Amino acid sequence: MKLVRVRLLRLRVRLSAIAVLLLTCLSVWSQQSSAKRKIIIDQDAAGPGGSDQQAILLLIQSPQTEVLGVTVVTGDGWLHEEVAHTLRTLEIIGRTDIPVVPGAEYPLVRRKEETELWEQQYGSVVWLGAWTPQRYHPPDQLGEMPEGKPTTKPADEDAAHFLSRMVHKYPHEVTIYEGGPMTNLALAISIDPAFASLAKELVFMGGSLNPKTDDPEFMNTPRHEFNLWFDPEAAHIVLRAPWKKIVCTSVDISLKTRLTQDLLNRVKAGSTAAARYVGTYSHLYGPYNYLWDELAAEAWLDPSLISAKESRYLDVDLSHGADYGSTLSWTDQDKPKFVGPPVEVQVELDTARFYNMFVDLLTALTPKP
Repeated sequence: MKLVRVRLLRLRVRLSAIAVLLLTCLSVWSQQSSAKRKIIIDQDAAGPGGSDQQAILLLIQSPQTEVLGVTVVTGDGWLHEEVAHTLRTLEIIGRTDIPVVPGAEYPLVRRKEETELWEQQYGSVVWLGAWTPQRYHPPDQLGEMPEGKPTTKPADEDAAHFLSRMVHKYPHEVTIYEGGPMTNLALAISIDPAFASLAKELVFMGGSLNPKTDDPEFMNTPRHEFNLWFDPEAAHIVLRAPWKKIVCTSVDISLKTRLTQDLLNRVKAGSTAAARYVGTYSHLYGPYNYLWDELAAEAWLDPSLISAKESRYLDVDLSHGADYGSTLSWTDQDKPKFVGPPVEVQVELDTARFYNMFVDLLTALTPKP
């Protein structure tokens, strides 16, 4: 009888230990499943409103993300004005806890004056970003700030070192979202060769393969796309780096989206800070109003929005001729000997779900830090 009691006691101890272990595992699994997805937004953050700021908002508005920072690069606008617009956006939605980190003010090689000479020889470019003549101002000026100047300040750190520091702090956890020229990422790779391999993945809007359109920006130059074109050398460095995964939202699929007045009105009907911001500062310009960066952002948040995709190898033409900065692509069968990792190129999307998600996120309450 005594022996039976001893055995029963030992069995209870063992069962208790197993129960504690199971509860611990369940707790860990629960925390992992509910953990937010870490992301750094690298953006040429022109504003107020527009594709750049709307993409930033969509990523912040999602309850599943932890935005570690917004690193800024000259592209659609100059660096200083983009930093100011981003700081002000974060003030308006109450997320000043997210650092805004200034990056590169100029591309690695391309310069405005040389580009103007290039245009004289090979033809004009529709969109030159910060260098577009109709809206040009010196880089140290902010331009118009209808949303008001920010009272908060950017981070003291530069973008390249911030990017490197974050992937070392959270190895294989951080998605790098690229919505502009790749200058900051190329600089991060140059100072830290482990940067790309320590990131979880690269998601970018850029490149153009074979868009079906009557848009004059792409009709005669189908391989031209601003983000890769503005800093071709940076794009070349980034696309050849050892990323574990690369996802590309190209011109081809972006042209299948439109910002319409009806879509804007649906956002304007919302009463949240993000909805009011977009309703006030986002506008339609001419016949072509694509949701470039927004698609890259939403497709990362919900990959099921993409109904078709294909694998390509991508690079950029660095020949300094007529195709300087144009997208190069290959399949696995015809790729050159030296090329970067394969890129998942999005081809088709569920537009109705994409538009609904756009409205739902922008009209939702902004998640607290």
